Amino acid sequence: MGKLETTDEGGSPEIAIQVKDGLLDDRSAASMSELFKALGDPTRIKIIHALLQHELNVHDLTVVLGMGQSAVSHQLRYLRNLRIVKRRKEGKTVYYSLDDNHIEQLFVLTLQHLEHD
Repeated sequence: MGKLETTDEGGSPEIAIQVKDGLLDDRSAASMSELFKALGDPTRIKIIHALLQHELNVHDLTVVLGMGQSAVSHQLRYLRNLRIVKRRKEGKTVYYSLDDNHIEQLFVLTLQHLEHD
């Protein structure tokens, strides 16, 4: 990349240039921000935690969460649009599960971080 402006206030211009060159591009940063935003809602966290344990349909999730069907469906649609959960149809029933193991890893690492002293 180009020259990085520095001042005489100390610091390491070489390191700053290295870090700047390796910085996430705007698109990746925006995508990560959307993912973390999705994980910023307690209801969505509970849905993810439930789906970590077992594939569930909307009715099962309403029972588990004590919420109405439209509220659960709205959250599932949001999570599906971000590829956090996926759905599978069996007859007339739609089952939801985590999209891939990266979501599980992120969830487990977050819990470990919170439990760390």
